[in-house]
Amino acid sequence: MSDLNHLLDQNRSWASQVITDDPDFFKRLNLIQSPEYLWIGCSDSRVPANQITGMQPGEVFVHRNVANVVAHGDLNCLSTIQFAVDMLKVKHIIVCGHYGCGGVQVTLSGQRIGLVDNWLRHVGDVMDKHQAALDGVPEHVKLDVLCELNVIEQALNVCQSTVMTDAWRRGQQVKVHAWIYALQDGRLRALNAGIGALDDVGPDYRSAVDACLVRARD
Repeated sequence: MSDLNHLLDQNRSWASQVITDDPDFFKRLNLIQSPEYLWIGCSDSRVPANQITGMQPGEVFVHRNVANVVAHGDLNCLSTIQFAVDMLKVKHIIVCGHYGCGGVQVTLSGQRIGLVDNWLRHVGDVMDKHQAALDGVPEHVKLDVLCELNVIEQALNVCQSTVMTDAWRRGQQVKVHAWIYALQDGRLRALNAGIGALDDVGPDYRSAVDACLVRARD
């Protein structure tokens, strides 16, 4: 464990600084977890939810995986969504991808890298669904476009989950957002308007896809 002592030292320094700035911070944090946001993001180490949104510990509930995939058979992700919606009563679910995503890039190139190829088949399904549109965009922006389309499709999958359909049918106020992060400048961009009801799912999805493809051709 000695080779990780620097991380333990950094933790002690961080905790001490937090207490100096806010003596009751950890007391409050220990009492209750009541975030308003669920973040479903990529595992990429350069896209940490709290830091890029300026939120503190306790303010965002987080699920991450390679290429920010929401698969209908992934009980890990679906359980996280269910806990966030039914137990924590979050107000917003943010599916956030990022430009230059390695998982999306591997899918686009057709490269084989191992076991994760099976997981990335979900991104491949997105690519296949939009292949005709992708064929019509310039080569140099194709990766960015697929990154955006992947986020939009995964947000759609959240909306189509039984957790969300049940929540909306009982009148629960929770919105699903599709965002993307740019490593080049640290900025987030909203790809949809935020879906807050079953009737909004189809129109918002089509609008987000259309806007993505319009940007790609500009």
